Amino acid sequence: MKLEGDNMANVKRTNRSAVLRNLHENGSTSRKRLSEAVKLTPATISKIVADLIEEGLLTTGPVIETGKSVGRREVLVELNAHARCALGILINIGEARLSAVWLDGSTAFYETVSLPRKAPADETVEMLTKRLMELAEEHHLEREKIIGVGVAIRGITDTKNRVIRHSFSALDQEEYPLAERVEMLTGLPVIMENNVRSLFLAQMFEARDKSSKSQYFLRCEYGIGASLSLDDKIWRGETGRCSEIGHVPVIRRGGKPCACGKSGCLETIASPSAIREDAIAIMSPTETPVLWNMLKHTKDEEVSLDAILEAARCGDEKIAQIVDRAVNLLTSTLKTVIYTINPAKIVLYGQLFENSFYLSRFLAEMEEGLDSEAGRVTIEKSPYNLMLEKKAAGILMVEHFYELGGIPDE
Repeated sequence: MKLEGDNMANVKRTNRSAVLRNLHENGSTSRKRLSEAVKLTPATISKIVADLIEEGLLTTGPVIETGKSVGRREVLVELNAHARCALGILINIGEARLSAVWLDGSTAFYETVSLPRKAPADETVEMLTKRLMELAEEHHLEREKIIGVGVAIRGITDTKNRVIRHSFSALDQEEYPLAERVEMLTGLPVIMENNVRSLFLAQMFEARDKSSKSQYFLRCEYGIGASLSLDDKIWRGETGRCSEIGHVPVIRRGGKPCACGKSGCLETIASPSAIREDAIAIMSPTETPVLWNMLKHTKDEEVSLDAILEAARCGDEKIAQIVDRAVNLLTSTLKTVIYTINPAKIVLYGQLFENSFYLSRFLAEMEEGLDSEAGRVTIEKSPYNLMLEKKAAGILMVEHFYELGGIPDE
């Protein structure tokens, strides 16, 4: 166990962070109530609030009557969300999302940029950062208001050394110093993280929900990814690979090759891209008559996942077998997660969960094989489903700003 004290500079950051987070999560309040909420003395709160107002991070709101005595009034303070903003770059296979968000998570701008698979790293990062700074200028974001850049990317990230270890075909280089490169090109501080953890962080930031101390965030979009929170903090694991559920091996021999370099991973069978590939591979008038009649004049690359799921729903037997196998393997792996870490809530995220047929099959399968205690876990689709990509990377930096108490890294 590491036992050590803390210096006054860090105590100051911690106290300011508590004030900023409380106002973000709970909205405007009085100094007295803020003092009670964060358990700091009224004198300390008064000093912190005065400093934050002087820096423009807080503003004073209306005066309210306390109701405790005649003439007793309190002045509310609130977060000045537009005092600062964060830029964001989110990189996935085939596309990047450029954005800017304010301190409350609202979006200042957002743009999608198409990328090739295995995009050349240096060239791509240079192009994205150039466009990001152009957008900031076009939207009149003052340089002194920009707190930094959040960078989120598919794959295995090393946040300590600030490199992307393996982007699973998003970029063409491994062990790439992504954060350092973006920092050099923009001249701004940079925080980087895995894309799924970034989405989960944005989910918690937007929800401001402290009722579930442990949550498991499952994303099924192109592949399968997940993230775990314990005591409201995202858990990264010893090497930053916590919750790489998509790369759990489920086929011992003869499995399909995976982007991670192994074969037989869950992602090669249960992901949206795997379901599409398997269905397209057998599509014919005799093997899949329902799907064939729906899509016989459609090019393979235009076959949608919704059409495949509709064919399964309408009784296309072999398509239904592909979907059932995917659902069964994903839910059985997820049940292992439930029994292993016992989360309070599982949050579902991704286009796949917008399909009512798939979602009902998934939830029905999740009810099988769990005892009454394990079955108490809440399983729900994210209320922000498909909405977080446009702000997740920027929120990374906003969260970092809050963690530092609004005091820049020295």
